[in-house]
Amino acid sequence: MKRSYDAAAILQQRVCDELLERLDFVRLEPATVLDLGAGTGRASRALKQRYRSSQVVAMDLAEGMLREAGRHLSLWRRFRRVCGNAAALPLRDASVDIVFSNLMLQWCNDPDAVFGECRRVLRPGGLLTFTTLGPDTLVELRRAWAAADGHTHVNRFLDMHDLGDSLVRSGLAEPVLDVERYTLTYAEAGELMRDLKAIGARNANAGRPRGLTGKRALAAMVAAYESDRKDGRLPATYEVVYGQAWCPVES
Repeated sequence: MKRSYDAAAILQQRVCDELLERLDFVRLEPATVLDLGAGTGRASRALKQRYRSSQVVAMDLAEGMLREAGRHLSLWRRFRRVCGNAAALPLRDASVDIVFSNLMLQWCNDPDAVFGECRRVLRPGGLLTFTTLGPDTLVELRRAWAAADGHTHVNRFLDMHDLGDSLVRSGLAEPVLDVERYTLTYAEAGELMRDLKAIGARNANAGRPRGLTGKRALAAMVAAYESDRKDGRLPATYEVVYGQAWCPVES
């Protein structure tokens, strides 16, 4: 699992590195750090390296991912592995100083519930720092499928302003959000589809096709995607939203 997932997760790694770098500007000495949606544990290991005296908790809904995360454990870089749902965290109130979450939120059905749980488990003055996908993600693939059969094959993601509103509703303070765009390129559309499958991307939208997509529709999508080919490669654009917010300090 780890080999296929991490090989396909180029974007996740690039964005994770950027999100970790942004912690350079945060003046916190956390006792407990939660890596929410830890996947194969790459960020958990980096967080333990950064905060050597902290307890780092790698949490993911998939037990298989957590087993693979064990490969990142070492004598000097140990972190806890916990199976849990981001919308119902199995943690005590006010028990975490930093919640770090890289490209997990877009797969959650209820961002308000996730942010509310982050607010609950954060200590006063604690930080939530996260990334998620924005609505312009995979715009080329979305156009190609629209031309092929009119069905919704690609998830629709929340924009930066909606995420900011959700943070405020959850009771988190001083939200700051910005957007960066990344473009990966592929020799053919099938490579992109295989990568999306390998990282567990799924279409949870209403209006998605039921059952298997027919060969004719798939061929039409591939043909439509060809109109975006440039310099011999097919682009896949990802809009990544970077966000952070703080748990208020009660006066």
